[in-house]
Amino acid sequence: MSGLTHTANPGVGRTIVSVDAMGGDRGPAAVVAGISHSARKNPDIGFILHGDKAKLEKLVARRKYLAGRVEIRHADDVVSMGDKPSQVMRHGKNTSMWSAVDSVRNGEADACVSCGNTGALMMLSVLRLRKLPGVSRPAIAVFWPSTNPQGFNIMLDAGADIRADENDLLQYALMGASYARNGMEISRPRIGLLNVGTEEHKGRSELKLANALIAQNAEAANYEYVGFVEGRDLPGNVADVIVTDGFTGNVALKTGEGIAGLIGQLLREAFKFSPLSRLAALLAYTSLNRLNKRIDPRRVNGGVFLGLNGTVVKSHGSSDATGVSSAVKLAFKLGHSGFSQKLAARVASAVSLPQDAPQGSATDN
Repeated sequence: MSGLTHTANPGVGRTIVSVDAMGGDRGPAAVVAGISHSARKNPDIGFILHGDKAKLEKLVARRKYLAGRVEIRHADDVVSMGDKPSQVMRHGKNTSMWSAVDSVRNGEADACVSCGNTGALMMLSVLRLRKLPGVSRPAIAVFWPSTNPQGFNIMLDAGADIRADENDLLQYALMGASYARNGMEISRPRIGLLNVGTEEHKGRSELKLANALIAQNAEAANYEYVGFVEGRDLPGNVADVIVTDGFTGNVALKTGEGIAGLIGQLLREAFKFSPLSRLAALLAYTSLNRLNKRIDPRRVNGGVFLGLNGTVVKSHGSSDATGVSSAVKLAFKLGHSGFSQKLAARVASAVSLPQDAPQGSATDN
């Protein structure tokens, strides 16, 4: 990676994040602004930036914190939000998204970030990186603001696949537990299975079977299983990881985003209602600002694709510089910690996890 330079030793000692610069709704300017923000805060990060080289060189040149920290890889084409994943698989080799994922595949980067088409990114990641042995369905894991001490819960799957049987749900629990250890430093995460009620007789047949499987493997995989949880527990403190199928998870995620937006809009309208309410807003500015940061989806931006031979973070398509920086921060953390290798070890040890499996290295993954 000759393009990556370091003051004393080029390319050495940095975690490299591969970034698709062209896929977001706001264009490459927002992406470059986001990685510049990350570079300013973190001296141990470097970038491979994929897209239109002429445009990117101009944007990067304006950002002093990116000097010597970015290698630009030219890509002629872009995956649009309207492109079908199957089309991208057949004709997408010259796109910035394909190039970004391949940098992880080739071992040039520790993680990949893209704001592009979710379906295309997932299919492309599966095609180029391949699934971990023993994983039948990869999952998208997202952070959900919560009342837990860490401030967030993990929910998966958030939309990688609308289907999931009992074995898939068990794998989601295992991968979610590993992500909680490496992404949140929770040594023994609590796992909950999303259902229409907490009673054991409720729910579809695959949920009842998954309930038994996840409970059976809790000790060997070093997590605590709290049983069925409900939708109201997503932002609660009952569990650290909440497991569900991709259809349910995606509906819940989009509903949560909509409600957060509605609350923000109603608060703004309420504080503009009268001169007295405007004064109240001014007096409450610090508290309101703290609340805004707490629930701002840009600050927890980044869904991680779990179950692949490499780390891929999907940033929201409409991400601004703050959102991109948040996704890059997560990618750096996972890449720096060797999360992909730890997850592979966890899945490999759990392919046929019996009740009395040895517990030697469970806490490490």
